[in-house]
Amino acid sequence: MERSRLVFSGSGGQGVITAAIILAKAAALFENKNAIQSQSYGAAARGGATRSDIIIDDSEIYFPKVIQPNILVSLTQESYNKFAPIIRPGGLLLVDSKYVTIEKKVDAKHITLPMFDTVMEKIGKPIVFNICMLGTLIGISELIKSESILKVLKTTIPKDFMAMNKKALDLGLAMGKKERY
Repeated sequence: MERSRLVFSGSGGQGVITAAIILAKAAALFENKNAIQSQSYGAAARGGATRSDIIIDDSEIYFPKVIQPNILVSLTQESYNKFAPIIRPGGLLLVDSKYVTIEKKVDAKHITLPMFDTVMEKIGKPIVFNICMLGTLIGISELIKSESILKVLKTTIPKDFMAMNKKALDLGLAMGKKERY
């Protein structure tokens, strides 16, 4: 496996950091990979800019920060404007169509999908937007297996919320598979 350097970005309250933690746990615990995750918050816990770095690799990881991601997920215009310039040439840029308008072209494959609107239409609760995004990313990149995400969710969230999260993951997977990277 080639080293995957990811940056998830958005605003506080969108679950960007939770999604990053789930991805790193899934890779490390159930895919036999080395994975690290680090995060930074904006000035406000809710609504401020957030960023989470994830590195996944078969070999050892010596530095926990991502300088030039080969995968960037931006869920707000502010995060897109701030982080789009750092993407590795030829990388993948995944954005949500409700919140992000692609303004400047960077040397990356741009994928804009209605993740938030799909969650609201099919589930009606924005709390699983981050899980839909994670499913979309996995559907596009095949970075890890969706079953590994489900295993982490089963140990992380209350049982009563599992069906809703699985549905969000499946919605994302279906969207992502149409855009295979």
